[in-house]
Amino acid sequence: MPTAIAIDGAYFLRRFKWSFPDHNPQDPHHVALGVKVLAYWHLAFRISPAVMHEASKADGLQAAERADLYRIFFYDCPPLTKKMHFPVSKRSINLADTPEAKFRLAVHEALRQERKVALRLGRLSDFSMWKIKEATTKRLVENGIQQPLTDEDFEIDTKQKGVDMRLGLDVAAMAFKRQVNQIVLVAADEDFVPAAKLARREGIDVVLDTMGGTPSRELQIHSDGMRNCKMPLPNNKSIFSAMT
Repeated sequence: MPTAIAIDGAYFLRRFKWSFPDHNPQDPHHVALGVKVLAYWHLAFRISPAVMHEASKADGLQAAERADLYRIFFYDCPPLTKKMHFPVSKRSINLADTPEAKFRLAVHEALRQERKVALRLGRLSDFSMWKIKEATTKRLVENGIQQPLTDEDFEIDTKQKGVDMRLGLDVAAMAFKRQVNQIVLVAADEDFVPAAKLARREGIDVVLDTMGGTPSRELQIHSDGMRNCKMPLPNNKSIFSAMT
């Protein structure tokens, strides 16, 4: 039976450089290709070395489809596009014009063009405010207030809405309809524990990929094992070059 790949998009982007150290995390097309490579990498565990070798030539994902890839689900939120004011200078900022927003939208568009990729979008909380960055807080604790804070010492604090719900609904549908017998979950947050538990109760093999990160203890307990996708391959030949 097929394998499904379920990816927490925000987490994937944070850990991209660890799994793909030779490639540009700010290039939307590299990010979209990384999603395909990660899927191929996990599918390679279920196919013979000969098929794995074939998959490393030409188009890796299409070759790997012989291992019955069901679908890649990428869960994320559109970026904030509203106008705000910086906390110190009070200058206005249109978040839609920021490089971060443009990058995120470009990643989503690139993923929409990929075969067997389903983009599942939640939303960011409308209640967003500025908070002091962790590095600034650490500096203040260690050294006290030695100079006035600036806008650079703050970042926007917002919460994702609906991402874990969408993943849970997809997992439930795949489990109850017997559409897959394995789900690779690329995540680390305990919010995804209910989905993992449901899948395992229905007999699905849940593989956790944290891309080198540290998962919550509960999520690790309620998975059937961990594999961490890491490129380049041992022969130092980048799989990106083989697939482009």
